This record gives sequence, C-alpha cells and structure tokens, in this order.
Amino acid sequence: MRLETAQYEYIKQTVTDTYLEYGVKCIPISAFELAVKMGIRLQPYSALSKREKEAAKAFSMDGFSVERVSGEWIIFYNDEDNNYERMNRTIMHEIGHFALGHTGEAGEEEEMEANFFAKYALAPPPLVHRLPVVTRKSIKESFDISWKAAGYAMQYYEKWLLYGGYQYRDYEIKLLELFQVA
Repeated sequence: MRLETAQYEYIKQTVTDTYLEYGVKCIPISAFELAVKMGIRLQPYSALSKREKEAAKAFSMDGFSVERVSGEWIIFYNDEDNNYERMNRTIMHEIGHFALGHTGEAGEEEEMEANFFAKYALAPPPLVHRLPVVTRKSIKESFDISWKAAGYAMQYYEKWLLYGGYQYRDYEIKLLELFQVA
C-alpha cells in the first residue's frame, strides 16, 4: 500500500503548521518538547506497574497513544528497552496520529501516515538541504536520529532533490523561515 500524493502533501503541510503553532524552530527536533507544548501527556513504561508494563509491552514494544474520554491524549513509550532516538521517533509517530486527527484504533493507512509524519517531522528535506554537507552521518548527527532513520532520511532527501525539491513549496518556505535558514 502506498499513500496518495495528496496525502503526503497534506502531512507535510500538517508538520509545518504544527511547528508554526507550537514554536518549534531548532534542530534537533525534540518530540518530547513538542508533546509537552501540545498538552499531550507522556507516560514512560518505567512509571507503570509491573502488570501495566507487561500489558504495554505486549501491545507495543515501542509505544502507543490513547485518547481518554475527557479528550486528554497520553503517549506511552518504552524508555527501558529503547534509546533516545527510538523514543523520540516513537513519540513523533504518536504525535502524528494526534495532529492528523486519527481517533480509535489505527489501521494500515493511519500507521503509514503517522510513520511518514515522523520521518518528515524529524528530518525535513528542506532543512537537510541546508546542511553544509549532506551525508547519512551529517543527517544523523544534526537531527539526532538513528543510523537507520538517517538512511531513510537520506533516501527521501535524494528523491526530494530528484523531483525538484529545491523549488520550494509554500509550506517549505514557511518551514525554512521558522528555522531561520531561508
């Protein structure tokens, strides 16, 4: 399954709008900080009871989010078995569900959308393009993402360039202005 071009564009616009609304303007991008600004409660697995932790890990080894009846969003994340980069990506994925208006149990399409949201949000190609030297290593170090994520970001950046990415769209110009690299 692949998302439609319009869905990708909508997600990229949503990332930019989210950053504008919550004043995210420096790299590396912290999903922890963004969640707090958005009023989303973060709940590490280590703070759960043994029974709750086992249930959480059985549901997801990385993390998940729930919306309470009151409308409060909570992101549960595994802080015991994962490093910072993985936790940050997991939280950004869950923020993607929130920002994209996903409610209830996420299906395959919603998971793909949240995955793309996290990938784009943590290393947007227009910001990658402004690095002095663009390599997998420079992306990893600048954006504080894993080697695997940096590889995906590099591939996406190259694809972005191939399709004329440096001919910035409106949301990309806003993103560059926000991060003061326009």
